[in-house]
Amino acid sequence: MAVNSTQTRTRSNARTGRSPQTPATPAASARRTRPGPEAPAPLQPAPIAGSPIAGSPITGSPIAGSRPKPSASAADVVKAYLKVQVATLRSLEPKVRADEFDSVHQMRVTTRRLRATLRSFGPVIPRSATRKVAAELKWLGGLLGEARDGEVMPRHLLASLEAVPVELLIGPVQARVQGHFAPRRASAREVVIEAFDSARYAALLGDLDRLALDPPLGPQAGAPARDVLPAAVRKAYRQANRRMRRARQEPRGQARDVALHEARKSARRARYAAEAARPASGKAARKFGRQMKKVQSVIGDHQDTVIARQAARELGIGAHLAGENAFTYGLLHEQERHQAERLQGRARTVWKKASRPRHRTWMR
Repeated sequence: MAVNSTQTRTRSNARTGRSPQTPATPAASARRTRPGPEAPAPLQPAPIAGSPIAGSPITGSPIAGSRPKPSASAADVVKAYLKVQVATLRSLEPKVRADEFDSVHQMRVTTRRLRATLRSFGPVIPRSATRKVAAELKWLGGLLGEARDGEVMPRHLLASLEAVPVELLIGPVQARVQGHFAPRRASAREVVIEAFDSARYAALLGDLDRLALDPPLGPQAGAPARDVLPAAVRKAYRQANRRMRRARQEPRGQARDVALHEARKSARRARYAAEAARPASGKAARKFGRQMKKVQSVIGDHQDTVIARQAARELGIGAHLAGENAFTYGLLHEQERHQAERLQGRARTVWKKASRPRHRTWMR
């Protein structure tokens, strides 16, 4: 139980913590915000309080067109969500460059929101026209994911070690954990910064600006959002439901771990689709999104135990090869395995509540 509470506090701090921000250099700021010859002006929020739309950590006055009315068309609502996410992506880049706490995670989440939107609303913005942008967002998200793991995993493991009795901490365990991840984090961060400085990233930002301002329109783009978008959320939910059922049927071990990870992706996509649909569907979409977030969070904790077990094994091998006693790393691996089993049971409970029919009446 000590491991549970400690890990929960660690993840909560990682999501809400703040650290001083170091401003980017003027030259870097100019390079990032200067549009190309054919690119539209970058989407940026104005500096006053207020969040334009659900799922955005930026502050500022609403971006033009980012507060659609409930009677708006499907295209207008989806464009509004895209505009805010693109502005959020731009606002997070200097924070990542300054190594501000949790900025890498937030930027990765934003790339996922954008990808989920492009995938979920194909009848509004054809997926055939956004395939390249989606692939580039996946590229950027992958780089940010490596950097995020380098930040989060040492904290996760060190928090788990706090629950281990001191007499079972054999050898320089904490120092090895920190030494194992420090160069990996630095390398992953360097790769992210190089990506920011690349023509590929600049092209992605330009493509995103154009997509948010003037996207290609699909057959249902002009229909009322309240008639179109709930169906897309329902589709994502049904996929999550199938994948959760499949995960329950898989035997314990790697097969179930992988199945749960896939179910989490679907729950996440359903959550972000519901976020995008909120201007048209209101409180019902918001409540459903919260239910999917709970599912996503629990399975995300489970996925962290999967990665932690892999890391504990690598650390144990390294300690053994260095002539150290690897006992504690085996103990850590076993702790993470038990935690994973508890979280699997928790995931079933949370999904059962989240999938109640009353949360989905608005999708019909």
